[in-house]
Amino acid sequence: MSIIDELTSALGAAKVALDAPTLAAYAVDQAPVLDYQLPQAVVRAETVEEVQAVVRACAAHGVPIVARGAGTGVSGGAHASQGCIVLSLERMNRILDLSPDDETAVVEPGVINADLNAAAAVHGLMYAPDPASFKVSTIGGNVATNAGGLRCAKYGVTRDSVLALDVVLADGSLIHTGHQTFKGVAGYDLTALFTGSEGTLGIVVGITVRLKYLPQDVHTVAAFYPDFRSAAAGVLAVGKARVQPAIMELLDSGTLAQLDAIHGSDLAARGQSLLLIQTDGFGAAAEAAAIRPVLAAGGAVVTMEASAEAEQLVELRRNSRGVEVDDEYRVGEDVAVPRSRMVDYVAELEAMAAAYGVSLKVVAHAGDGNLHPTFWVDRADAAADTDAMERLGAALDKSITVALAMGGTITGEHGIGQFKLRWLGLEQKEPVRELQRRIKELFDPAGILNPGKAI
Repeated sequence: MSIIDELTSALGAAKVALDAPTLAAYAVDQAPVLDYQLPQAVVRAETVEEVQAVVRACAAHGVPIVARGAGTGVSGGAHASQGCIVLSLERMNRILDLSPDDETAVVEPGVINADLNAAAAVHGLMYAPDPASFKVSTIGGNVATNAGGLRCAKYGVTRDSVLALDVVLADGSLIHTGHQTFKGVAGYDLTALFTGSEGTLGIVVGITVRLKYLPQDVHTVAAFYPDFRSAAAGVLAVGKARVQPAIMELLDSGTLAQLDAIHGSDLAARGQSLLLIQTDGFGAAAEAAAIRPVLAAGGAVVTMEASAEAEQLVELRRNSRGVEVDDEYRVGEDVAVPRSRMVDYVAELEAMAAAYGVSLKVVAHAGDGNLHPTFWVDRADAAADTDAMERLGAALDKSITVALAMGGTITGEHGIGQFKLRWLGLEQKEPVRELQRRIKELFDPAGILNPGKAI
C-alpha cells in the first residue's frame, strides 16, 4: 500500500489533499523561496490520533513530514521538503481549557493567537507573546519558532509562557512534558527544548500556557527624533531611568515613509525616526511621565499626554513589516544585539547599505535589541545591473557578521528554518552543532521530521 493510500485509509479522502493548487499553496511559508518543492500530499489532521496515524504511516514508509500551522513564518521552517507530506494542524483549533483561577489555558496547536487573547480577556487575562502576525498565526507555530513580539521586553518570548506540551514523537507515540504549575524543576526541561525546535524533534499537539493579567491602564508615548541613531540612544536612556516599558519599538525614516504612502499619514514630516513606548499596569501613567522628559532631553519631540494617535501608531507598527513579502530582491533579517550596541549596529547598517548600493529600512523591538533590517534592490535595476543581486547578498552577509561580532545572534525570534542555515555555523561552533545533531538523532533517528531545517 502506498503512503497516499495508507493516509487516505486512515483519515479519509476529504482530509488528504492531492490537487495542484493546494500542494502549491502549502509548499512554502512567507520566507524567500529557495528550493521550491511540492509535497506528495497535504493532510489536514483534526485530532491527536490522526496526527499519530500520519506519523506512523510516514515512519513506516520513510517519508518526511513537515508540520505546518498558518504558514506565517519567514525563515522557511515550513517549506516542503523533497517527497514530504505536509501535515497541517490548522483544524486543531480548540481552546480545551481556560482556568481564570490558575491563570492557565490548554489549547490545540491550531488556535489563533488573537483568539486565545480574546477568550482570556473575558476573565481580565491575556496571553503575553504577541508576534506581528498574532491576528493570523497559530499558537503551535509560535511554539515551533519560540516567537516573540512587541511585548517581549516586559513579558518575554513564547518559551516564557509555555508550561507544558503534548508531543507526538517520530514513532507516533505521545508524550506529555512540563507541568500545570508556574514552578517545576523535575528533570531536564524538555518543554523548553521542544519550544523553538521548529518541528524537528516532535509534533506539538497540545500546549499549556501561562496567562498574564490584562493591564488596567495603558499609556503610549510617541517620540520623533531627527535620526535613527538618536532614537536608539533614547532606548538606553529609558533603561538608565530604570523604567520597564511593556513595548519599545523603533521605526526608521524608510519605514515611516512607507507607512505614510500606505496610510496617508504624515509621520516622515515629523521626524526621521520614531520611538514608540507603551507602559502598562496601575503605574502606567507615572512611568510614562518619568519617560517623557528623558526622551525630550535626548532631542525628541514627544507626545506629552496619552493620545488616540499614539495608540494608532502602535497598530501601524504591528503592520510595518509584512506589507510586502520577502523574495530574492527584498530580504528582511532578524538579528539581535546587546542593547548597548544598538546605536553602533544601526550606524553599521546605514554604512553597509551605502557601501553596497542597496536600499534599507529598519524596524526594531528596541526593548530587547531585536532588529529587523530589510535590504532590497529594485527589480528593474537588478535586471539591468548584473551586480545588484551580488551586492544585496553581500549586504545581508555583512549584517550578520557585524551583529555576531557585537555579541549578537542571527535570529532573535523568527528561527533558523531553511533560509538561515547558511549562517548558523558562524554563531554555533562545531562541538555545539554536533550535540544538537545527536539530540536530533535521539528524537528522530530516521530523520523524517522537518529535515533540512533549524540545525
